[in-house]
Amino acid sequence: MKQNSSENFLIVGPSWVGDMVMAQSLFLSLKAQDAYCEITVLAPDWTRPLLKRMPQVDHSIGLPVAHGELKLRERRALGKSLRMQKYSSAIILPNSFKSALIPFHANIPRRIGWRGEWRNPVLTDCRKLIPANFPLMVQRFVALASQACDEPPTDIPRPSLTTDPDNVDAALQSFGLETNAPVLAICPGAEYGTSKQWPAAHYAKLANVMMADGWQVWIFGSASDVAIAGEIERGLDAHSWSNLVGNTSLAQAIDLISVASVVVSNDSGLMHIAAALGKPVVGIYGSTSPDFTPPLAERVKLLVSDIDCWPCFKRQCPYGHLRCLQELEPLRVLNSVKELHMLPE
Repeated sequence: MKQNSSENFLIVGPSWVGDMVMAQSLFLSLKAQDAYCEITVLAPDWTRPLLKRMPQVDHSIGLPVAHGELKLRERRALGKSLRMQKYSSAIILPNSFKSALIPFHANIPRRIGWRGEWRNPVLTDCRKLIPANFPLMVQRFVALASQACDEPPTDIPRPSLTTDPDNVDAALQSFGLETNAPVLAICPGAEYGTSKQWPAAHYAKLANVMMADGWQVWIFGSASDVAIAGEIERGLDAHSWSNLVGNTSLAQAIDLISVASVVVSNDSGLMHIAAALGKPVVGIYGSTSPDFTPPLAERVKLLVSDIDCWPCFKRQCPYGHLRCLQELEPLRVLNSVKELHMLPE
């Protein structure tokens, strides 16, 4: 622990990339209250590269169970192994019962979280959430840094990921990329489901217009996004594009997005990463709503549908028409890109 540290926190982090980006607002709030506090984040391995880009995080610990797995024995063993760290407080961001077990078995004196899944007995500070009072997820995260209250925090620090120029240069060289022309980064995937994916044909039309105007197009995503990236490729006319989907690590994706001129993304983790890097972001929302998890940045344009069934928050369109995304025409996104590119930094 750091010298003069008054608090030693274990934070049980969320499982999704976008949520982990928003969790940085909590880390920033804790450091603002006590610059000498120690913050350790327990997180799935796939989100830990993000934590290395957050100066407020002193340590991270990989969660040795897959998302959704109970594995009571493994959680108990990890908790007992952490007792020697002498954490003074734990903040549990997920609302599940199992997420609170490791701090419980670690004998951490203060265990703070929102009420959920009958976990009251394993928390020492179990707070009742009134959703209408905390409409944003980030408000719910940051509120756990303070004593229990009924009002949302008013001063929420924005996430801000750091990059290292040498790492950025190395990523550019690894994929043979250059920054001698403006870069449109597009992020067409969404782990949640197809109801959050803007159609591949729309992405291709947008990319073709931008490339005809002298821009490069870089396509980002995980291995699960290979199919939609391939659809986009088949609709591209020019050759000034690079399909990076499934080929970059998360760390490399962060470094490459940091040099993009504008980012167009579905409601996904990469959208939140781009916002935390200070990039201009056009966020496209299908079945979900920016009223709960908007990107926390100034230079953003959030596009949504106004049809009667929006937002439904379904993974697949229950009616099969996907109008909430189909009717968000490429011209509307193009105009948002141009508007953002003209705004001063």
